[in-house]
This record gives sequence, structure tokens and C-alpha cells, in this order.
Amino acid sequence: MSSPHSHIPPLEVREAAACMCDHGDICSSYAPGHALHLIQARLASATPSDWADAIVEASDERSGFVIVRTLADWSPVALWNGTGAAAAATPGTPVALHERYHVLAVGGARFNVLRG
Repeated sequence: MSSPHSHIPPLEVREAAACMCDHGDICSSYAPGHALHLIQARLASATPSDWADAIVEASDERSGFVIVRTLADWSPVALWNGTGAAAAATPGTPVALHERYHVLAVGGARFNVLRG
């Protein structure tokens, strides 16, 4: 005698993976604005002429947004980072921005940023 076949529904698959920094943990993504990848840091270091000096105009730790003004033309650049750049880059802080590889340098710290 055979037992009745029970149908097990497929698991629901989410379309986009959530980064762990969304849940207060260490960032698990290398997407723009998340964790800085070693290769990204090395490429930025290997191209020193692409760094632009800037001053932090505003920063918001809760949202992760930082607004900097470049010294070359004083234009505002809005950046987002989910790993603490806004906490390190308080208003008035001198920083360097590598726009080609999306890196913000605040003192000795480097952050992967999303231009927004």
C-alpha cells in the first residue's frame, strides 16, 4: 500500500539580497556605499592624481549621508555610506574623494561611497 503524496510548496525566493548592515551587523556587500573591497582600495591608492580634496559640509549618522565640497570648484557632492563614514566625517573635516573608484578618505580611514 502506498502513502498519499504530500505536496511541499517551493520556498519563496527574494529578488534582492539584504546586506547585513541593514540589520546593524557588519556589512556583507561590496556594492557602492557598503564595505570597501581590497581591490577598490588598491586601485584608488594606485591612482593618486584622481583624488580631490574636499571639506565636509554636513553629515548625518542616522541616514549615512555626507555632503562634501571640493576645493577645486567648491561644488557640493552628496555621498552615502552604510559603514560609518558619516560618523567619521563630521562637518569641517578635511577629506579626499576618489570619484573614479568611489572612495572617501577621512584621515587614515577609507570608505566605499555611493554618489547620490
